Amino acid sequence: MNDGQKILGEMNERSREVFRRVVEGYLDSGEPVGSRTLTRTLSEKVSAATIRNVMQDLEFLGLLDSPHVSAGRIPTQIGLRMFVDGLLEVGDLGDDDRQKLDATLTSNTDDVSNALDRVSAALSGVTRGASLVLTPKHEAPIKHIEFVSLGHDRALVVLVFGDGHVENRLFSPPPGQTPSSMREAANFLNALIEGRTLSDLQREMKTEIDARRQEIDSLAREMVDSGIAVWTDEGHHHERLIVRGRSNLLGGEADEAELDRIRSLFDDLERKRDIAEFLELAEAGDGVRIFIGSENKLFSLSGSSLVVSPYMNSDRKIIGAVGVIGPTRLNYGRIVPIVDYTAQLVGKLISDRS
Repeated sequence: MNDGQKILGEMNERSREVFRRVVEGYLDSGEPVGSRTLTRTLSEKVSAATIRNVMQDLEFLGLLDSPHVSAGRIPTQIGLRMFVDGLLEVGDLGDDDRQKLDATLTSNTDDVSNALDRVSAALSGVTRGASLVLTPKHEAPIKHIEFVSLGHDRALVVLVFGDGHVENRLFSPPPGQTPSSMREAANFLNALIEGRTLSDLQREMKTEIDARRQEIDSLAREMVDSGIAVWTDEGHHHERLIVRGRSNLLGGEADEAELDRIRSLFDDLERKRDIAEFLELAEAGDGVRIFIGSENKLFSLSGSSLVVSPYMNSDRKIIGAVGVIGPTRLNYGRIVPIVDYTAQLVGKLISDRS
């Protein structure tokens, strides 16, 4: 049991209901909730003074905050976290939302990238937030690999996949590489590569290299090590991040400082500096996860929340993620089933067309 659940368990019914009503009122309106408003909605008829005392106690616990003197209360990040973990009621996916998402997959002629673009646009439209779709990297078995020297500090790796897909990737080889050492490294990899994907190679390469190091000279060993690093080192990720609905966060009545923080967030996203972390967030949990404000460094500067879910291929392997970014006062109960359904939809799309 975490600290939030412990505090929630120790609350009496009145405190719990006041806390829940304040959070729900804030998520609905974005405005502080006052004691007089609560006197009209609480199941128990109590005075405004009594409710103010309860709210002061909740503020002392760090769950509520008062943005202005004599104003109502809003939940803190800790309070929102406790609400999401212990009191959030997740609704069912609405028929209208389901139909809009299903409609993106009516065509069987589009390639996966076009279909995912449509899914991302629909997810943004349905949630009125910014949608994120991390598309899968190519996971077909590799048929052939080739290293081509382009100079003393630049080289090209050519990957030919069993399904006919071809990728060319630039990288910086270790010092001292020659065309012959690159050919030797490629021959070594091609002897191992049949039927394996890049992910398979990442898992198996260290063992294979250790077992066969005597077969290649020292320069070729560096070439092999460097070749694998192209696919695993930070800054060399080849997944594609689709960001749609940016205007949903940049419009409205947000003040200039908030807009600057949100613009900074999207600058980071569009430079793809944190794509790997985005997928790791999804992989770390089972199903939909919610990150509020500074809980996730990717969005800590924006004061935003992220609702994210991984999606899987037909082998039940996580290959990507979908998510929605919005203000911390997101309608979590509605957004969670939408993200969950979209992740299932994308997983089915990938499985059907792979």
